[in-house]
Amino acid sequence: MDLTFKTDEGVFNYRVCGIMLHENKLLAMKNDYSPYYYLPGGRVNLHESAEDAVRRELREELGIEANIIRPLWLVQGFFMEDTSPERYHELCLYFLIDVSSTALIRQERFYGLETKSHEVFEWLPTDTLQEQYLYPLFIKERIHCLPQHLELLTAAEI
Repeated sequence: MDLTFKTDEGVFNYRVCGIMLHENKLLAMKNDYSPYYYLPGGRVNLHESAEDAVRRELREELGIEANIIRPLWLVQGFFMEDTSPERYHELCLYFLIDVSSTALIRQERFYGLETKSHEVFEWLPTDTLQEQYLYPLFIKERIHCLPQHLELLTAAEI
C-alpha cells in the first residue's frame, strides 16, 4: 500500500525521487498522462524506508540497482496538477544517484520498463532547464548547486 490518500480537500502523497546527473544533463521522464517532464521515482509504501523505495522505483522503471550517494532535499510541496484540478500536499525526498556504471548514460532518450504508461526518459541539459516544461520548478535553479547535507524546502506552486 503506497502512502497516498485522497480527501475532499485534496491529495496527500509521500514519494521519493532520484536525481541522476551525467555530463551536465539531468535524467527526466514523461509518460502518456503528463505533458511535462518530471523526475524518476515514485510513492513510498507503508513500512518502507525512503532508501528502499527509491531503489525499488528505479529498479522497476529503469532496471538499475540504485547507488545512492546522499539525500539532497526533503520538499514540502503544495501544488495543483496541470492535468487535473486536484490540490496536492506532497512530501518528497530527493536522492542523488550515481549512474556512472550503468547503461543509462549511453542513451540520450529511451523507454522505461513499465509499459502501461509508455514512460520515456531523456537526458536534459541542465543549462536548458529554464526553458523546459519540468516539475518541480525548484529543480531548475537548485540543480546547479547541490547541497552537501539534507535541506528542507517548501515549494508552494499553487
